Amino acid sequence: QVQLVESGGGSVQAGGSLRLSCASSGPTFGAYAMGWFRQAPGEEREFVAAINLNGDNTNYADSVKGRFTISRANAKVSVDLQMNSLKPDDTAVYYCAAGRTRYASAIFTSATRYSDWGRGTQVTVSS
Repeated sequence: QVQLVESGGGSVQAGGSLRLSCASSGPTFGAYAMGWFRQAPGEEREFVAAINLNGDNTNYADSVKGRFTISRANAKVSVDLQMNSLKPDDTAVYYCAAGRTRYASAIFTSATRYSDWGRGTQVTVSS
């Protein structure tokens, strides 16, 4: 099991930027694809962005495409999310997730493919 810890959340005005980071807090074994999800009050958890093991393949929800960028360093169990041009609708708790995989090209957009989750970090965007 991978212990994930998110950081970088906070409050910002619309149009601003935030950078979220997520890293494993202990030793890890195996290869993982990584992703970010978010959950707003009263809403279901939704996919935001995903990246494969090597970091050369990414996927984004339509609502964040062109504004958010997911990245990772090599094959480490860590991932960042650069969020620009933030909108009030982006307000949510953001969770990073890790999904075990044998394939370098694998990328997961479904929450069910991720086995390990962080506790989340709050992002609040005011208008």
